[in-house]
Amino acid sequence: MNKFIFTTLLIFATTSSFAQAYYNDDNSHEVKLNIGQFLITTTVELGYEYYINEDTSIGGTIYFDGKSTDYNGNFGIGPNLRAYFGFEPKSGLFAEVFGLYYTGDDDVDTQNIGTRNYDYSTIALGLGGGYKWATRSQKFTIELNGGFGRNINPEDFQDDFMFRAGLSLGFRF
Repeated sequence: MNKFIFTTLLIFATTSSFAQAYYNDDNSHEVKLNIGQFLITTTVELGYEYYINEDTSIGGTIYFDGKSTDYNGNFGIGPNLRAYFGFEPKSGLFAEVFGLYYTGDDDVDTQNIGTRNYDYSTIALGLGGGYKWATRSQKFTIELNGGFGRNINPEDFQDDFMFRAGLSLGFRF
């Protein structure tokens, strides 16, 4: 009888020692506003992020700007995929791959005619990174990010490269 109890306790102890702790799956959705972009260029940029697990997320960005001649045009939309490297779940240092479709105008000064506006729409692919801080409750976030991309189909008057930057406030639900 003692051997049976000892064997049962031994099996229970060894199987429970291999148990894994799963992260809290609450608050897997996050919406954010890029206040840094808004304060500097009056661009309204909104973002959404869905956490696949505690260190990977997929999301998207959409922005509107009243000036079509700003550096990234007057409208843009695109997806991103992020990997987090922090010790806390869903926060810390991250790297991202992003795509962006954006439209705008470019003022080109020709010598004989004067200034001329050219409309464009283009697609860019790029890499970015940043850092995200989350509150202890994992409800509110602050994010600092930047990125650099290449336009796939630039016009003759358009730059081949584009950049992104921001300081965002977020809310998780």
